Amino acid sequence: MFLRRTTAPRAVTLPGGRVLTLADLPPPDTRWVASRKAAVVAAVASGLLTRDEAIACYDLSEEEFDGWAKAFQMHGKSALRITALQRYRQPLIATGDSPCSK
Repeated sequence: MFLRRTTAPRAVTLPGGRVLTLADLPPPDTRWVASRKAAVVAAVASGLLTRDEAIACYDLSEEEFDGWAKAFQMHGKSALRITALQRYRQPLIATGDSPCSK
């Protein structure tokens, strides 16, 4: 078996004792579900991947990845579900000026 030399870690231990490796990450052409989004965010947060590597590998926009990371940090994996998206978004502050009225 050949292992490529790298200075980045090959495996990291997440809070809770779970070990995350590069093999645990989804393929680049994946169908996004909450658990796969959480795996990518956890890999970046733990240093297994850099943010730029994740964005390039999975063809994400910076805003999309940052949204995942913020939702995961604030509410956990359940906030990454697309069906629960509205529940975890911050409500608009009523200022009298609706962004839709312009």
